[in-house]
Amino acid sequence: MADPLLTFTDDGIFCPIGDFHIDPWRPVPRALITHGHADHARSGHGMYLATQNAAPVMRHRLGDITLETVRYGEERTLNGVTVSYHPAGHVPGSAQIRVAHKGEVWVVSGDYKIEDDGLSEPFEPIKCHAFITECTFGLPVFKWQPQREIAAELNAWWAENAAQGRNTILGAYALGKAQRLLSLLNPDIGPILTHGAVENTNAILRAQGVRLPDTVLVTPDLNPKDHPGALIVAPPSALGTQWARRFRPLSDGFASGWMALRGVRRRRAADRGFVMSDHADWAGLNTAIAATGAERIFVTHGYTSIFRRWLEDQGYEAQIVETAYEGENLDTAEGAA
Repeated sequence: MADPLLTFTDDGIFCPIGDFHIDPWRPVPRALITHGHADHARSGHGMYLATQNAAPVMRHRLGDITLETVRYGEERTLNGVTVSYHPAGHVPGSAQIRVAHKGEVWVVSGDYKIEDDGLSEPFEPIKCHAFITECTFGLPVFKWQPQREIAAELNAWWAENAAQGRNTILGAYALGKAQRLLSLLNPDIGPILTHGAVENTNAILRAQGVRLPDTVLVTPDLNPKDHPGALIVAPPSALGTQWARRFRPLSDGFASGWMALRGVRRRRAADRGFVMSDHADWAGLNTAIAATGAERIFVTHGYTSIFRRWLEDQGYEAQIVETAYEGENLDTAEGAA
């Protein structure tokens, strides 16, 4: 049997023929990056290749890096191996990476979701022989509400808080989740304030043409009394801190796929939990995998053991790959929402 097109090493996913890695977690000479979240786009690589829309955030987060960009669907040839980037629907600029050589096609999904959120480039299924997929939410209990329903619940909660003289604070990752939530807000309810980490990312995405409502950056001299009934968007790590307490009286909320689990809702101890994720739910994972037509499936992070067994029961050849990807982390500002 010929050597596989992609292999799994201590540095990350590797293409021996093309001599490149995909989303490596240790420094390598050439890194193809699916998106800008910190567990996929790390510092220290010799050269980076990413989509045009992922590049500005990557430069902001990683500093002075050697970064080349491609358009979605544009093909590059690396040592005889053809690579192209295709929308993953995870966050703006996110991509699946298609790798092809002598008729064999593999696809690395990175992180993805199949619901069109109106901000990210919509997920595009890619036919392949082998599909490397996340399974962050690889259990049937994870089933997402339509985004329009979440928007209605979110705005009703905010309006009720404002009517009762409370501010509202919402925890969301600085890249992706925060902008998605901002796009759902009704600015007629009140002012929208943002933590610096969120606003920095807002500025980058606005410069790329992403439409977001007007926001006010929270600075040390900002007086919350000047913004009654405000909704504040901040990284999860800011909730419960002195930074957040300055806005009391307030009601706090958290948006995550993990809010589907009752025990997690109790642990977060937030006033409201919104079941919302930038990763695919159970149905989304199965739909995406079926659409590839792949017979070999490699699962990288999430409920890997359970999901592999499920895939085997459905007739796939499935394997678990140990990686350093985090999926959706409840407690950090830079998780891959």
